[in-house]
Amino acid sequence: MGDLVTTAFLSILVAGFLVGVVVGLTGMGGGALMTPALIFLGVGDAATVVTADLTAAAVYKTGGAIVHKREGSPHMRLATWLVIGSVPTALLGPYLINWLAPPGGLDRTLKLCIGFALLFAAATYALRLYINLRRMRTGSHSDDTDPVVRPLPTLLIGALGGLLVGITSVGSGSVIMIALLMLYPGLSAVKLVGTDLVQAVPLVMAAAISNIALHGLDWAILVPLVLGSVPGTIIGSMVAPRVPQSIIRRGIVVVLTMSGVALLDKAGWAPLGAGEHETHPGLIALVGLVTLLLLPVVWGVLRHTTGLPMFGAPTLAQVEDPTYRPGGFRAPKPEPPTSPIVGKSAAAATSTSSSAAD
Repeated sequence: MGDLVTTAFLSILVAGFLVGVVVGLTGMGGGALMTPALIFLGVGDAATVVTADLTAAAVYKTGGAIVHKREGSPHMRLATWLVIGSVPTALLGPYLINWLAPPGGLDRTLKLCIGFALLFAAATYALRLYINLRRMRTGSHSDDTDPVVRPLPTLLIGALGGLLVGITSVGSGSVIMIALLMLYPGLSAVKLVGTDLVQAVPLVMAAAISNIALHGLDWAILVPLVLGSVPGTIIGSMVAPRVPQSIIRRGIVVVLTMSGVALLDKAGWAPLGAGEHETHPGLIALVGLVTLLLLPVVWGVLRHTTGLPMFGAPTLAQVEDPTYRPGGFRAPKPEPPTSPIVGKSAAAATSTSSSAAD
């Protein structure tokens, strides 16, 4: 028993549980959190970690997709076009990066790719807020349950997301969702989440199969990862309505930014100045602090670009709440003043036009 329950086993189990809780709370992609966590735990090289994370994601995303399918929330035609685009590139991605990486440099190349993908995923959070704010500002908040599907751009979104997920395991729950939000701004929140979950299942399965065929599967990582992430996701989903998600999401952005910089640092990215396998903890902590302080400023600038004051209503939590409906940002147009004489003239004109119509 002691050989099975090792320190590494418990570490992966706890990491899987914590990330699963966050995924259940916020719906943000688990790969963006789990992959760097496992790399920093030192349980395997980058290729092994990506393979295990994708395989575990295929398990817990399937459960979420089944629930959404039973409730009728996914837009199946939209999901189908995403899958047509994503599955081939998800299968191709691992072989492509393996071919492009220099001899013996696959681990470093993957860390660089994952680092940049994490920074991109963090940036999509600000983009998502901006899109929601624009929708509120313009009053285009009507939910479209059946938008007209645009096959070519939808297929291209799937292809880009599939390539990113196949290489890094990051993007199925962040990048693709943002792209869908931009392409189909009227798609309701529940349809958006349901569609993203349904298309993500074949996507991560294809990416997992391709990575397993190329790198093999480490069961010592996969088993505790699944045992921790599945109950974590369930618990997170159950307590989500009682937890302020805006605070958690802001914390995730800080963590993603710090993790992305740390991985680039660990991979020896030249602008950061560290050698391979070396990190600058002080630099990473400074990046986290700056990100934390900059988030309110960035939010204020986004508000200002829409014509709102930098701070005030709607709050960040209200913008993130898909059920929130503002009372109307734009003041109603004042009716022109009417005198009794003008009123009578208008009434007479209406009566005349009615008589002419008859």
